[in-house]
Amino acid sequence: MNTPDPDSRPFQVHLRGVVELLSRSIYSGPSVYLRELLQNAHDAIAARRDHDGQGGLITITPLSPRSEVLVVTDDGVGLNVDEVAELLATVGRSSKRDILDLPRGDRLGQFGIGLLSCFMIADEITVLTRSAKGAEPVEWVGRADGTFSVRPLEGIEALQVPVGTRVQLRPRADDAQMASEPTVLALARKYGEYLSVPIDVDRADGRQVRINKPAIFAKPLDAEPEELLALGEELVGARPVEAIALNVPSTGTVGVAFVVPYAPSPGARQATRAYLGRMLLSESLDDLLPEWGFFVRCIVTTSGLHPTASREALIEDSALEETRAALGQILRRWVLSMAATRPASLQEFLAVHHLGLRAVAVHDDELAELMVPHLRFETSVGTSTLRDLAAAHPRLRYTETVEEFRQLAPLASPDEPVVNGGYVYDAALLRRAAQVLPGLSLQRADLSEVLDALAEPPLEYRAQIAAFEERAEAVLAELDCAVMVRSFSPADVPAVYVTDQRVVGAARRREVAQDAGGLFGALLGKLDSTPAGPRGRLCLNFENRLVRTLMGTEDPAVFPSALRVVYVQSLLAGHHPLTRQDRKVLTDAMTDIVHLSVGLGSES
Repeated sequence: MNTPDPDSRPFQVHLRGVVELLSRSIYSGPSVYLRELLQNAHDAIAARRDHDGQGGLITITPLSPRSEVLVVTDDGVGLNVDEVAELLATVGRSSKRDILDLPRGDRLGQFGIGLLSCFMIADEITVLTRSAKGAEPVEWVGRADGTFSVRPLEGIEALQVPVGTRVQLRPRADDAQMASEPTVLALARKYGEYLSVPIDVDRADGRQVRINKPAIFAKPLDAEPEELLALGEELVGARPVEAIALNVPSTGTVGVAFVVPYAPSPGARQATRAYLGRMLLSESLDDLLPEWGFFVRCIVTTSGLHPTASREALIEDSALEETRAALGQILRRWVLSMAATRPASLQEFLAVHHLGLRAVAVHDDELAELMVPHLRFETSVGTSTLRDLAAAHPRLRYTETVEEFRQLAPLASPDEPVVNGGYVYDAALLRRAAQVLPGLSLQRADLSEVLDALAEPPLEYRAQIAAFEERAEAVLAELDCAVMVRSFSPADVPAVYVTDQRVVGAARRREVAQDAGGLFGALLGKLDSTPAGPRGRLCLNFENRLVRTLMGTEDPAVFPSALRVVYVQSLLAGHHPLTRQDRKVLTDAMTDIVHLSVGLGSES
């Protein structure tokens, strides 16, 4: 047992400093004062229901011509003189923890600092209270200078205080707007509209407004689908694609996830509206869902997750981690169920959210396993999902760039399609595909291997083809283009232009070195060991009728003009940019063909 130190002294608390700390470092702003008053009233009513089964109304009277003070009244359990001294005058002492002896699920407050938030708008707080357990009523007055007074009430004063608690605030002049009728109505609805305890707000015209409405998201399986979607439209700003019921019994977390009908912006954070015991915790909680759950907006209420001191966020603990994982599993089951029973709906969903899903799946193993088989990719045999491709073609190849794909797609065999990995995130996802699709063989496509694999023309044409290639290379020599003849499908493609990326890169480096000059240019020149060669190759299709006609053309005017047109056509078909020289070649060739067609001759 510790012996008290006779020299020990209690800390002195500077209340104004504590209030400033609350307003600047804990709470987001002074508007939370009403949330704290509602929380205290709610907990007092819950305690009275446990005590004698009575109680159940909160009334708020804003500032108005009829009232110079803001008043919050409840018919909860109330306090006696000892409880007032213990609870209202001790910072950090929570009534819900000990004295009211509430079950954890009924308790909203935990930290014993809520009443101090009222000092953010007022210099004096008056509390009139009578305990349901018997005893005389009490008046407690707290001041922002750190002093307070406690006075038992007797006689007529005592008779005017019913069981429950009445809190009165006289706001400072510059904070009066925070206690005005429009502001109080808005704040009461914001924080307490889903509480099970009725809340009435007194209007200046003498009427009362009850701000409560049903928390249909707290029992989503009992709600009408149209009601849930209407709530989702209010939350999301557009009609949701679907409403997904959420339930994590271990932490008392229930709610609804709404699938948004648009792709969120790349930098958008998750925005879950979260309630603690149906009182608003945050309108934009960003850590309740797994990172990949960006495609839904949720509204939930929880009784088992732990709020921070500000009650505007959740503590990152095992309960939150367990809830996040459970919510991820619910979303995962929804996707898998849609894939199995509603494939058309899945593709509509992916059409909207594919880019975001791709971005997260690159780094998230769970999402990659879930979504990559269902994502659609561009291939040489059309657009398809990897799952369907793997089923039909166990061996696939992919390109790292769109340029490579456009060159290889016309040459790829239908039995071994080429997948376009050039769009953002696709190459990284394709490299991970083998991990989520067992049995799939997916290799990086190599241009030279594809060209080498193309069928050679029949043997009896080899001599004619060799002469044709030589003539064609002579015509295209000024364009730094080699020529080869191969057989490939489809036959209506006359030619494909392919570039050697090593040669193109080396040419660009040589240009940079020449422009830089000096030591840097010399270093670039020495580091570049790529052998010189033609920038591109024109692969002519032996199966094409136009190419076969050109092979038999001896006319010195027709042959070069027609070949140059085929060359430019292949550039355009492969989405290659045309240089100034390419455009001049096309103009000259077409001019010559027009002249020849009207009998002027190519020299005219």
